[in-house]
Amino acid sequence: MARLGVNIDHVATLRQARGENDPDPLAAAILVELAGADGLVVHLREDRRHIQDRDLRLLREILRTKLDLEMAADDTMAKIALTVKPDLVTLVPEKRQELTTEGGLDVAGQRDRIEGIITLLHNGGIPVSLFVEPDLTQIKAAHKVSADFVELHTGRYANASRSKETDAEFEAITQAAKFAYKLGIGVNAGHGLNYRNVKRLTHIPEIVEYNIGHSIIARAVLVGLKQAVKEMKALLG
Repeated sequence: MARLGVNIDHVATLRQARGENDPDPLAAAILVELAGADGLVVHLREDRRHIQDRDLRLLREILRTKLDLEMAADDTMAKIALTVKPDLVTLVPEKRQELTTEGGLDVAGQRDRIEGIITLLHNGGIPVSLFVEPDLTQIKAAHKVSADFVELHTGRYANASRSKETDAEFEAITQAAKFAYKLGIGVNAGHGLNYRNVKRLTHIPEIVEYNIGHSIIARAVLVGLKQAVKEMKALLG
């Protein structure tokens, strides 16, 4: 069975909307673990629009499963990661004006910078994943900079409106996953995945983990967090 990492950024977004203490991402993390998720994902953004440094520190203390820290590929964030020691760092592109992460890292075009950050994190004993498009050039570049994992960006697949387009994106993800696996890189997937579109991807055996946030938190508003996580976990089985 593939693993499920639940992104709880949106719980923090709701809290920050009023500048108060509720809902508490830490309480959400505990419920997510109790519901059977295999790990938690948080994105500490430069502008701190949702997850805060304190959240990250406390999550590291309370989590019994896996903590995956998404962050920009820069020295400041690397220093935070080296202090907190998450189980995995996922390097993602970051633009201030975006609503959520748009597209994958250009590893091939920023090889030296990304390789430097990976070396820093590896020296601190932290494995690194790169959030990339399902593109063979980017997979090859990820291998060259010694990434431990890639997380395939599934946004185009999730947003495809026609079946022909969906099929083409599914095939791209399949080929990228196979290529990464062949190179000895672990394969995760995420972005835009929901209760309708994730099942098809489970037919790609090379994908070992799905990182899903928005759809689970949106479902949780209606049925509760534990139920929402359990439903998604069942789809991955």
